[in-house]
This record gives sequence, C-alpha cells and structure tokens, in this order.
Amino acid sequence: MFGKYNYIIVPFISVLLTQIIKFIIESIKHKKFDIVRLISGSGGMPSSHNAFVFSLTTLIGINEGIDSILFAISLVFSLIIMYDSMGVRLETENQAITLNKLINNISKGNTEKTYMILKEEIGHKPIEVLGGIIFGVIIGLIFA
Repeated sequence: MFGKYNYIIVPFISVLLTQIIKFIIESIKHKKFDIVRLISGSGGMPSSHNAFVFSLTTLIGINEGIDSILFAISLVFSLIIMYDSMGVRLETENQAITLNKLINNISKGNTEKTYMILKEEIGHKPIEVLGGIIFGVIIGLIFA
C-alpha cells in the first residue's frame, strides 16, 4: 500500500491507533479527558510498543516469508520487547510506586520539595501486552 515505506509507516499507524484506543479506554474508565495520554505511550491497554513491533513482524512474515532471516530477526526483537514490557518495565513501575510512597512519607510536613516524584505508569500487564500483540498483527494483516 505504501510501497517501500510500508515497513515504516504501518508500525507508526499501529502506534497512533493504539494511542487513540488507549485514550478512549482511559477517558471512559476515569470519566475525564487526559489529552496528554495521546502522546504518552507508557503502560495501559493495549500496549503500543507491542503493537508497533508485532505489526512490523507480521508485515515481514507475510511479505518476506516466515522462513526469512528478516522475519527471524524481527520476531526475536519483538519477543524481547514483549518480555521487557511485562518484566523489566513492570518491575520498574512497581519500584516507582514504592519509592513515591516512601517520598510522600518522608516529605510529610516538609514544605521544601527536594524529591522528584517518579512516573509510575511504565510497564504492562500480560493482558495489555496480548492486546497490543493482537492489535499489531491485525494492523499488519490489514496493510500487508
């Protein structure tokens, strides 16, 4: 559809659409619009990181074949990103939540703000990753 730029444009379409879906889901869930959520991709349902890489992997699998070296490389990197978003990044999120609680307890009554509050929404739950993978594969199939 986009010629030689298919491998670049389709993953970005995937990210854009997942961010819109994430924005809608969270707007309904929290009953308020947070326009910043359209830009901020960390955490939430579906995972835009996984949709991004799995749309690319799907395109490569369809166009180059699942027995191609490019597909193997893309799949390996996609699985690393999948693992990272559920493992390392989710653990970082848990640590940020704990550290922010400690900072709140330490700084109670202290009018001087000396600690930076850490971003808490960083990682993904397995269902969010699965949602991103499924969405990415569907987008890859549509645009292949």
